[in-house]
Amino acid sequence: MKKAILGKKLGMTRIFDENDIAVPVTVVQCGPMTVVDTRTVENNGYSAVVCAYEEIKEGKLNKPEAGLYKKVKAKPARFLREFRYENAADYSVGSVIDCEMFADGDMVDVSGMTKGRGFTGVIKRWNHHRLKMTHGTGPVHRSVGSTGANSNPSRRIKNLKMPGQYGHEKVTIQNLKVVKVDKARNVLLIRGAVPGPKGGLVTVKETVK
Repeated sequence: MKKAILGKKLGMTRIFDENDIAVPVTVVQCGPMTVVDTRTVENNGYSAVVCAYEEIKEGKLNKPEAGLYKKVKAKPARFLREFRYENAADYSVGSVIDCEMFADGDMVDVSGMTKGRGFTGVIKRWNHHRLKMTHGTGPVHRSVGSTGANSNPSRRIKNLKMPGQYGHEKVTIQNLKVVKVDKARNVLLIRGAVPGPKGGLVTVKETVK
């Protein structure tokens, strides 16, 4: 992996290309990340860097976390993530990684946590149709309906789409295009939608396809 960075989803807007065609984009504030630790082949068996993102007050950290930042003389951060860059050996503790590693036209994969919606029914969770509103359907218009035959196999089949927990899961959208890189603001404009709510943490990395 050559390119990867943490960012915060700021929201969606649109820009116009050279042909005056509206392009929907998601604004992602990427970095800057600070390298606070390294992994080496000699000590860990692989090469990687540990990066901190989004500064916070020291009082919000526990003692082990605060000790890590104090050891490397870095400012406390909310998130710690490990990236296995191909050139990880080129980074040292204190190095800063920002959105300059990306360029206009790059294809990326974006991962994030979707909005949590709690316990939901099959209509919202699986886009099922509701039942009839007439002919004695009763007060179950938004229920799941039949869940199987009572003769054969006389049981509910596996993986049946039922009500349950919906959302709050990691989702990755592949092959999104970086429309514009704003290095002055550390912002990437990525075509289309990315997972998560406004203010949610996302990971932007070069596409695997």
